[in-house]
Amino acid sequence: MTDPLLTLLDIDAQVRRDQDQTPAFLHRRDRRFAIACHERGETPGLRAWLDHLAGLSDTAVPPARRQRQPDPRLQPWRRLTVTWCLAGAVLGVTAMLGLLFYDGSQQINVTVILAFIALQLLLALLTSGFALANRQPWGRLLEALLGKWRQRSGQQSPPPILRQLQPQLAARVAHLGGLVFAVSAWLTLLVLVVIQDLAFGWSTTLDTAAASYHRLILTLATPWQALWPAAVPSLELVTESRFFRLGGAGADAGRWGDWWPFVAMAWLFYAVLPRLLLLALATGHLRWRVRRLLQRHPGVLALQYRMETPALEVGTGAADSHHQPDLGQGQSLADWPEQCHALVRWAGAGEPGQARLLLTAGEAPLVDAGGALSLAQDRQALARVGSALPETGGGVLVLSRAWEPPTAELADFLQDARQLWPERCRITLVPVLEDLAARPPGHQLAQWQRFVERHPALRLQTSHPHEWLNPPTQAAARVATAGYPEGGA
Repeated sequence: MTDPLLTLLDIDAQVRRDQDQTPAFLHRRDRRFAIACHERGETPGLRAWLDHLAGLSDTAVPPARRQRQPDPRLQPWRRLTVTWCLAGAVLGVTAMLGLLFYDGSQQINVTVILAFIALQLLLALLTSGFALANRQPWGRLLEALLGKWRQRSGQQSPPPILRQLQPQLAARVAHLGGLVFAVSAWLTLLVLVVIQDLAFGWSTTLDTAAASYHRLILTLATPWQALWPAAVPSLELVTESRFFRLGGAGADAGRWGDWWPFVAMAWLFYAVLPRLLLLALATGHLRWRVRRLLQRHPGVLALQYRMETPALEVGTGAADSHHQPDLGQGQSLADWPEQCHALVRWAGAGEPGQARLLLTAGEAPLVDAGGALSLAQDRQALARVGSALPETGGGVLVLSRAWEPPTAELADFLQDARQLWPERCRITLVPVLEDLAARPPGHQLAQWQRFVERHPALRLQTSHPHEWLNPPTQAAARVATAGYPEGGA
């Protein structure tokens, strides 16, 4: 069964790709799919719609194979989960060894163990509370860590809809790591009970009588009193096992080890079990958020309308719902600008050394923006470019990967640029391949030209340095002018 989160990511990605197509084409395509499903007696679901569109592509991956392959968009989260669980296992063993450290000179304080359990329970509740409130106190640190992993693996910035689920994803990872921590510590406790002679006791600076401490112990042991009566310390054990920093304890030291069943059950019921329940709650909350975003996604609502509403064919042309969309160029490329006062590498497009060749002025800044960089770094890039532009406007090159479709983040960045840079500034989008001198295919340039057409207020233009970086050789020039006398034809 496909994960609902993957379905949401695939739907959002497909809706963004469909923005380049006309409403009439989308209506005919989706209406035709819905009619085909009804003819087969099936309900046109979202997953079936995605598989149908994938089948139209030559590079489609079969659904069974796609489900076995890990999704690259969630790879940083899987890596974070594995790292956090390994850290939880190591820290759990280390914490329990520290709590149960016993050299024979003094007993192991049960009060410290109970306080440590209470601290874990408090942190677990705070984690769930922040996730339910859709807040993330460690968001910047987590963004930096995930961004570094994406940059190392060559991935782009995560889909915007995945950022909306980040508090729930972080809570699930935190509870899973906390559960591994609690279980590894509990197993370490059982192993130490077998291989060592542990002596437990209790001590506190407060003026607390043994009877009051025993009532606290009985309250904590309420969940397992009927299951394991031996795990409920008696009043005599509580009285005899109290110790003082400068004094001794009771004479019957052989009974000090009878505390271990209570300590084991307290850790199991108040450290392990709450983490397990809160992990289930975090998983359910994540699925609920995914279903809610899926139901309220604007693209899903529009898709349902297109499937349920008949498409009107206007004109005498044949219906083209079964054909691929026209990916031809809508307009020619603009001339290469003569002056470039700054260059922006969007999402790491182009090598810095090659990109520097496109700048006519050596002191012109070359900045990075987008991709794994934060919004604060994007604003710094905008300010640096704005300070380098003359008051008359100047020209700015924005390099992007030609094979990747334009994103909403790029549109937001360019909109901010229009507000901060001079009004007469000339912004040129430059879709490039790995080799800047190679001209991208027509269908890749077309998506950037359609992006320019959809945002007329940004006053953009699309160009490519193919001819500028590949000037005609002298031999080609002699062949072109052969047969003409000096001075003209």
